[in-house]
Amino acid sequence: MKKYFPIKAGLLALGLFAATGCAKNKEVEPSITNIAVTNPDFQELEDAAIRGDVAVLLGNKNPNDPQGNYTVFAPTNAAFSRLGLNTAQDLAVLQQSFLQNTLYYHVYSGSLPGSALTSGSTSNSALGVTRRIIRRTDGTLYVNGSQIVGTDVKAANGLIHPIDKVLLATKADVLNSALALQSGSVFVKPELTFLVEAVVYCNLQDALKATPGSAPLTVFAPTDQAFKDLGVLLGVPLNQPSDIRKLPVATVTAVLLNHVVGGTQGGKFTPELPENTSVASAGGAPVALGAFKSGVITVKGSGNTVPANMVIPDVQCTNGVVHVIDRVLLPL
Repeated sequence: MKKYFPIKAGLLALGLFAATGCAKNKEVEPSITNIAVTNPDFQELEDAAIRGDVAVLLGNKNPNDPQGNYTVFAPTNAAFSRLGLNTAQDLAVLQQSFLQNTLYYHVYSGSLPGSALTSGSTSNSALGVTRRIIRRTDGTLYVNGSQIVGTDVKAANGLIHPIDKVLLATKADVLNSALALQSGSVFVKPELTFLVEAVVYCNLQDALKATPGSAPLTVFAPTDQAFKDLGVLLGVPLNQPSDIRKLPVATVTAVLLNHVVGGTQGGKFTPELPENTSVASAGGAPVALGAFKSGVITVKGSGNTVPANMVIPDVQCTNGVVHVIDRVLLPL
C-alpha cells in the first residue's frame, strides 16, 4: 500500500485552527480537512469538500463520538479522475446536494482502524447507507468497489484510509436511482433518459423497485450514448428517448432483461463479480464478464461483438448495485 503522510505544519487551512489554540513554534497534528488541504494527493477531495460544504465539518471534532473522531475513506485525485473530475470546475457537473451526500458516504462516525477492515464486515456511513469490506484472493482490500490503498493516516480528529475510486450511493432503489439521473438530480445534465424510457415502455418498473423480501440485483445500465450507438447499429435512429418506442416492445423487453442479474450474483460490486466467466441474466441469456483490471470488468452480451466498459461502476442502491456501461448488451 502507498504511504500517505500527513503534513504536521500547524497550517491555518480554511481557518479551522484558531490561533489561540496553537502554542508558538509547537508542531500541531492537522485535522482531516487540513490533511486534504496540505497533501497534493487529495487536492480534488479538498475541492469537493468545499463545494459539498463538509470541509468545516471534517475540520472539527466529531460531537457525536466520545473521542471526537471521524474515519474517512478518502478518494485520491486519481479516484476523482476516473469520473472525469480533475478540477474544482469539473465538480459543477454534479448537483451540490448529490456531491454532499456522496462525501457523507465516505465518512464514519468514530474510529474505524485498518485492523477493523476485515473481509465481509460492514460499517455505517454518515449518509445512513452501509458499506462492506471485500478481500480478493490476491490479498487486495476493497470497500465496496474501491481499493483501499492505505490505512490509518492519523489526524487530530480521526483517521483517513485513502481509496482509488469514489464511493457512490443513492439512498434509493434501482428504479428511483435511474429516475434521479434521468431528472438531473445527480448530474446537472440528465443521464439514463433512454433507459428510463425503455423501462416505462416495457412496464418493467416493478422489477427494479425494492420490495419486502426481494433479492438484491446487479444491474448494468447503458448510457444515453450507448442507446444512440445502438440505433446506428440497427439502422433505427434513436435521437431522443421516445424513439425507443419505434422498436417492438418484446425486443426492448428482452434487451432490458439482459442487463439484470440476480440470484447468487445479485448485488455484487466489481471485486466480487466472477471474472472471465458468464452469468445468467434475468432474461435467461448469458452475460460474459471479462478480466478484473484496474477495478473494473468488461461486460458482453451474446449479440455483441465488442464488450461494454464500465464508465461509472459500483453505485450502491437500496436493492442492489448499478454499473453504468457504455454499450447496450444484446441477448442474440
